Amino acid sequence: MHYQHQVLKTSLNDPMMDSNVVAAGTGIYGSASNQLYGPHGIFVDVNLDLYVADSYNDRVQLFQSGELHGITVAGSGSLIPTITLHYPTGVILDADKYLFILDSGNHRIVGSGANGFRCLVGCHEMGSQSNQLSGPVSLSFDHFGNIFVSDQRNSRIQKFLLMKDSFDLSFNQPKFCPTATWNSNGITVANQSIVGRHPNAFFVNTNNTVYVANQEKNTIVMWQEGSVNLPQIISGGFMQPLSLFVTSNGDIYIDDGDHNGRVLKWSAATSTFAAVMNINSSCASLFVDIDDTLYCSMPDHHQVVKRSLSSLMNSNAVAAGTGIYGSASNQLGSPRGIFVDVNLDLYVADCGNNRVQLFQSGELHGITVAGSTTLYPTITLRCPVGVILDADKYLFIVDSGNHRIVGSGMNGFRCLAGCYGMGSQSSQLTSPSSLSFDRSGNIFVTDQTNHRIQKFQYLEESCDMSSVVETMYSSALTSNHPIYPRTGCDISYYYEAIKIQVYKSGHYSFNSMSNINTYGYMYAKYFDPFSPSAFLISADDDSSGNSQFNISIPLEINIEYILVVTTFNSNVTGPFSIRVSGPNRVGLERLNSPPVIQSTYLSMLTENSQHFPQPFETGKYYYESIQINVDMSGLFIISSKSRSDLSGSIYKNSFNPLNPTENLLEVDNNGCSDNQFKLLIALEVNTKYILVVATSQANVTGTFSIIVSGPTKAVLERTSISSTSTSKSTSTATTTKTVSSTSKSISTATAFSGSLPFKYKLEFTIDSIPYSNK
Repeated sequence: MHYQHQVLKTSLNDPMMDSNVVAAGTGIYGSASNQLYGPHGIFVDVNLDLYVADSYNDRVQLFQSGELHGITVAGSGSLIPTITLHYPTGVILDADKYLFILDSGNHRIVGSGANGFRCLVGCHEMGSQSNQLSGPVSLSFDHFGNIFVSDQRNSRIQKFLLMKDSFDLSFNQPKFCPTATWNSNGITVANQSIVGRHPNAFFVNTNNTVYVANQEKNTIVMWQEGSVNLPQIISGGFMQPLSLFVTSNGDIYIDDGDHNGRVLKWSAATSTFAAVMNINSSCASLFVDIDDTLYCSMPDHHQVVKRSLSSLMNSNAVAAGTGIYGSASNQLGSPRGIFVDVNLDLYVADCGNNRVQLFQSGELHGITVAGSTTLYPTITLRCPVGVILDADKYLFIVDSGNHRIVGSGMNGFRCLAGCYGMGSQSSQLTSPSSLSFDRSGNIFVTDQTNHRIQKFQYLEESCDMSSVVETMYSSALTSNHPIYPRTGCDISYYYEAIKIQVYKSGHYSFNSMSNINTYGYMYAKYFDPFSPSAFLISADDDSSGNSQFNISIPLEINIEYILVVTTFNSNVTGPFSIRVSGPNRVGLERLNSPPVIQSTYLSMLTENSQHFPQPFETGKYYYESIQINVDMSGLFIISSKSRSDLSGSIYKNSFNPLNPTENLLEVDNNGCSDNQFKLLIALEVNTKYILVVATSQANVTGTFSIIVSGPTKAVLERTSISSTSTSKSTSTATTTKTVSSTSKSISTATAFSGSLPFKYKLEFTIDSIPYSNK
């Protein structure tokens, strides 16, 4: 009863028909679980479960047999986000209990399936054309699966035929087990002689036909995987295509935007070319969705545009991005790879923002599903350029800046290929640009800078977990353990590094058990506590629940792995155990760590300190110069602590205020939280270094401390600055603390990268005498 906000029921075996019973709703409109607001269509399955199209609440409610409190299974308020509905008026279920909903306010029919919800009919806009609806009210299936719809405002009943080959996708979307593993050593299936230099455009279809664009020769090369026949070569009027897409009928869509301002279609039936989209830049990625809509990502314009291939209109519509570089939810920064699923949801590899964005069908505001700005941190990306989904909608991402392929799963993200640093070895990648699956689940990658196509074989045996072997390891973090900067700056996290010996390649799970909040990090080949992001292949905090980590990861023989067990909070100690589950036992051995020395320098910036202004501003920017010497070469972390916003610049031999880039090694002004700097730098014995500590805001004074951590003590002394040299002044307190960690000796200093706290005009005082470079 639409106006009574209720569903009633009565038994047809009751001859009096006066015993109506409330099936759902209180009779008062509302959005609580026991309320309805203007209900329309209803459906009762063989379990006597009641489904209600709760129109004004924009949702579908399930009232299980005998229950008066409903569960939202589609629309607003569902526990797991499903699909956005607007005034649904009809709902039915198929034989597999998938929902089919008449989304009247959106003038369409949507349906659920193994891959979630998707639009079935009326997917573009309201109207009276044969593929459009206007204010539909109810729907029904016939015996053959055809859909009948009462198209109210068009005063007609429409029939939509079931296509037996519906959603015949041209690309592969394999289904993987949670422990799926790929061989870390890739096979080169095409080298520079075939693909040319810096390959980008690449595609593998469901017949395992491989397509790649040779930009040097302006050709498309295609061959059957594993075939000994010569490749077929297609050439035409396109120039240096960045991307291509192949549809199920064999037509090829080719980027030709940079030189000719268009996207071309090569027809497999006629072997002819035709322009199908006009654009004003190159398309870094192309995609044709199930509705025959063509998408183009334009990195130079920070936008993704689309055009219906079934429409006579030639204009492009915006699919994502405002056209202005930015990181807001409706903006993109140099977007690259794109993927559109069967729900018409758009995924964008947002390279410049180091994230992957999901734009749900019809939405211009995206949701970050991978990268540093996700609601729940997932994985750190650096210029992702490709994204695809498997059959379970798990993400596979080309993390180009980190030279690797990463994938998501039940246990979060993990590295799949290129996990051992950039390079040209079979296990390495350098600036990969795209990926594709073949029919068997193997991963193909365009290894751009290595001028090759790599194939990483899917190891089916990695899914065989019938015989699981467990290995246990027990220890305790104590105040005598080494410490390191887990979060980047706070060097007060105790840790234990454990060497892992793998006797059989396969998928392994590492679960912590402790009454302290543990954090786990897995490294391949090497662990450097001063650079904890290097060689990192997986990390986890709380996947096991109860503040315990669970790292689920493929491991291979002949590779040394290091598990670092530490804590979520600093300065925490306590016992812990690690349970390792996998196809064989593993060797676990604690690594001994040589000592790390912490030296602390305390001082204060006052109104009598040396100073210089920022360009074009008034006020004094105070600074202090500190000479640093070490008696052992190695890698050091130099960080600040203060209530003031500080920047740090380090120089070799001398600091010249009149030429602040001279002798500059490195600068940082926000490497740590709370506006403090952190410098990770190699220092050499018998060399003088000058650290310049400066305020980032005018007229700010206050105390500060400098902490230098490394393989030996550091001597820090305040200096007075002249344009050519330094002279020691009154020393401040320096304390030294010995802890333990691992160190690596490096003989070359880190290159300068960043911005100086001063430039252009310089004004400062030395010994009460004013100086200026004006």
